[in-house]
Amino acid sequence: MFLSCGKKNDTLVRKTSGKINTISVIIDDQLWNGEIGDSIRNKFASPVIGLPQEEPLFTINQYPTKLMEGFMTDSRIIIVVKKAANNDFKIVKNQYASPQNVFHISGITSFDILEILEKNAPKIIQIIKETEISESQRIINQSLIDVKAIKTEFNISLKIPLGYLYALKKPNFIWLKKEILSGNSSLLIYQVPINSIKKDSNLIVNIIKMRDSIGNLYIRGTEPDAQMITEEGYAPYLFKINLMGKETFETRGTWELKNDFMSGPFVNYAILDPERNRILVLEGFCYSPSGEKRDLMHELESIIKSIIILK
Repeated sequence: MFLSCGKKNDTLVRKTSGKINTISVIIDDQLWNGEIGDSIRNKFASPVIGLPQEEPLFTINQYPTKLMEGFMTDSRIIIVVKKAANNDFKIVKNQYASPQNVFHISGITSFDILEILEKNAPKIIQIIKETEISESQRIINQSLIDVKAIKTEFNISLKIPLGYLYALKKPNFIWLKKEILSGNSSLLIYQVPINSIKKDSNLIVNIIKMRDSIGNLYIRGTEPDAQMITEEGYAPYLFKINLMGKETFETRGTWELKNDFMSGPFVNYAILDPERNRILVLEGFCYSPSGEKRDLMHELESIIKSIIILK
């Protein structure tokens, strides 16, 4: 009987743990304190685009190879770097726990390791981002608010966690807001006519005009003429992506209240939906003057990417 119980326990899948956007890097101190460590930090702890202050893309925890056991193997993201008899790069899913990605990088020389890092870093970063979005969505899914008003108004489904409250409901516009210790996070959902963004003209100018017009209508401060605008001092970043099978423009930048002191980062997704003759816009922004903003924006991105356009 005891043997049977022991065998059953061995088959239990260990669950990963750890904070969002955190990487465990398993590498000996000698390599970490040299060019290879510099390369890892430059690639995986580079500043997040669209934030008003510098924050790293990922938080990196480094451990020597001999300590690769216990809680470190429960990390969702592990990068193992070492010198070996062969040059190799491989990705192992759920090697020690689940869900997990372990990236193994080995090289004969330091130069070989640097080459492998340079070649594969974009792929590694993309996988990490997708993994962390999925983990955030799993956490969000544990406690959700009622989104019937959103379904009715926009014919979409979203997974929005408890803590967000409806701040404003208007035809074609909904604003949800969550209060936090250092400020607040906001989610905007609205739709505009399909011709509001002209693809053959300056896209970024069109998107800024669109979001500034919405800010002028609905997002205002306590001071006179203090509406939300796109901060002019920082040029937004624009990416063309695919969301729910639809062409989407992703814009990241900084917002501010005109004639006021408030500002912060935003991420805006303008989804082209020709079947409904509309551009569906989901935007997340936060105000946290004394706190870090990377993970606040990550949560908003995770919410937005849970969208399902209903038939």
